[in-house]
Amino acid sequence: MSDALKETVGRYGIWSVGLRSEDPSRRGELTEAAAELEELGYGTVWLGGSSAVRNAVPLVEATSRITYGTSIQSIWQHEAEDTAADLAELEATHPGRFALGLGVAHARNTEQYRRPYSALVTYLDALDKAGVPADRRLLAALGPKSLELTRDRAAGAIPYLVTPEHTAYAREILGQAPLLAPELAVVLETDPTRARALARAFLARYLPLPNYTNNFLRHGFTEDDLTDGGSDRLVDALFAWGDEDSIRKRISAFQEAGADHLALQVVNDASMESLPRDEWRRLAALLA
Repeated sequence: MSDALKETVGRYGIWSVGLRSEDPSRRGELTEAAAELEELGYGTVWLGGSSAVRNAVPLVEATSRITYGTSIQSIWQHEAEDTAADLAELEATHPGRFALGLGVAHARNTEQYRRPYSALVTYLDALDKAGVPADRRLLAALGPKSLELTRDRAAGAIPYLVTPEHTAYAREILGQAPLLAPELAVVLETDPTRARALARAFLARYLPLPNYTNNFLRHGFTEDDLTDGGSDRLVDALFAWGDEDSIRKRISAFQEAGADHLALQVVNDASMESLPRDEWRRLAALLA
């Protein structure tokens, strides 16, 4: 199933918080954008933020080929049994168009956050019991234990805010079979000062979160790299920015490190809820 999943998700996808919106007044805007992403040749749309199966349904119905995934569905917000039922319903009408991305989210955002690894294992047990096979789920794995769990009990990993070095590390733990689909933030800006300023503004929401900062420290960064919005070294490792050749080289670095798929997230000066369709078009042309 892993090879089939790799073919289904394709080489590139778009990661977007905006496309998961539940605002009824935006339904037409979202479905139109999803249809264009399909036409542009992207293999997958990753619904960012705390997304769920239901967020994908109108987009799946509005398109014919492109795959959708949650990145991520928090295990604290949705019962496994409900998730299994929603997934079965979507699968019955649109088979093979959805990938269930799961994660433990963050302690500061989750009141019931306790023993996250054990909670994730328990959640996977419940999915097993509810009939959701391991080859239909992905985990937002960063550290060694969660990557080993991914290898043993999921179809692949969807790590967020990582470097090519982490990708190589993850591939070594996972082996060759599981899907490895890291998120990569892209700043379509050639001026170094402007590009890094946009990247730091984006990074500010993540630097207080130990899930990410501990992972940075585990992979060669220091506490100094985490101060003042992030060092140039950290920013340049986490973001693809610059001219087209520079961005292509950064994408290639992840692929050479073992990524099967890249979930590309456009970073600009607009809200994360926006739909940066011009930038999605530019990226598609760059990747062609």
